[in-house]
Amino acid sequence: MKVVSGTINLRVRGEAVEIPLTRPNEPVRPPAMIPAFQEMSNVLVGHAIRQSEGEGNAVSCKAGCWACCRHLIPVTEGEARYLAELVAAMPEPRRSELRQRFRDAVEILREKELLDPLRHPGQSGGRSLHDLGMAYFEHGIHCPFLQDFRCSIHSQRPLACREHLVTSAPQNCDHPTADSIRKLPMPASVFGALITIAKKPDQKAAPFVPLVLALEWADQNPDSAKPRAGPEHLKQVVENLSGKPLEI
Repeated sequence: MKVVSGTINLRVRGEAVEIPLTRPNEPVRPPAMIPAFQEMSNVLVGHAIRQSEGEGNAVSCKAGCWACCRHLIPVTEGEARYLAELVAAMPEPRRSELRQRFRDAVEILREKELLDPLRHPGQSGGRSLHDLGMAYFEHGIHCPFLQDFRCSIHSQRPLACREHLVTSAPQNCDHPTADSIRKLPMPASVFGALITIAKKPDQKAAPFVPLVLALEWADQNPDSAKPRAGPEHLKQVVENLSGKPLEI
């Protein structure tokens, strides 16, 4: 795949942010854009961290912390397919080990009566996403990619993971409440932009896939999107982040 490097300039909370990017230079489907969106997210998170530290609120997340890896992690549909492709490309026995971890997690969800609600989140009459998330956390269902208390795909981790950082005490993450957790303010979220863009006019809530069901979902939902040029994909996201039209 041919790629090209460039720079995007945004203003975030009144400050200029320069985002260097490497993107496909040919028509591609959404999963191929995920690395570029990860680059964008990294820069915006770094900017948010510097702003927070300047206000005296340092991020407390450290290597080895893994409480957030027990949360119900949402991924975009493009990310779900990206993760499925990532696992499929791994050498054996790693590929089979990860697929088994996903299957094991699905069985736990079935046992705890969380599987059907998570397969159809937001369904009329169902449990709220907040309640599902709390139940998921309380049952200690950790991310299949977690290994030795660390993310085994850290450089390729989902956007929601990149953008979920806290400035509260690390020990509070084991028993999170609205009062005990202070999230890093993200004035610009790439994950939020992609979720907003994906929402159709007739949908009440923006679509997402629980990470723990990503392989299952990708297998059941083959990608039928028509390939689009890399700049067209980026245009939508940048316009959502900036609130201004972008000429390409």
